[in-house]
Amino acid sequence: MSGKPKKHVFVCVQGRPAGHPRGSCQEKGCGQTWQAFSDEFTARNLWASGFALTNTGCLGPCHVGPSVLVYPDGIMYTNVKPEDVAVIIDEHLMFDQPVQRLLATPDVWS
Repeated sequence: MSGKPKKHVFVCVQGRPAGHPRGSCQEKGCGQTWQAFSDEFTARNLWASGFALTNTGCLGPCHVGPSVLVYPDGIMYTNVKPEDVAVIIDEHLMFDQPVQRLLATPDVWS
């Protein structure tokens, strides 16, 4: 991919020690969610289609992870499981329709 991506997906892979008060996406299975995104991007050749995928540190709402952020839309998804990845790609990335059932609640930063 060259140039500005159509959509850029950030998947939190933050880990913290057991018992940390904020928790972490890692303890909630973000590794499998990240792998599912990576596999789907590869299978669908999304990098060549103008999409970007990046694993990242903490996105903020650790208590409801795994967290996924899609730019430039500024859409945050929470509690994302591997089985949710295809629907995020099919609906949001391909057709600009955010997946309502996975959207972070407005109070996610409280």
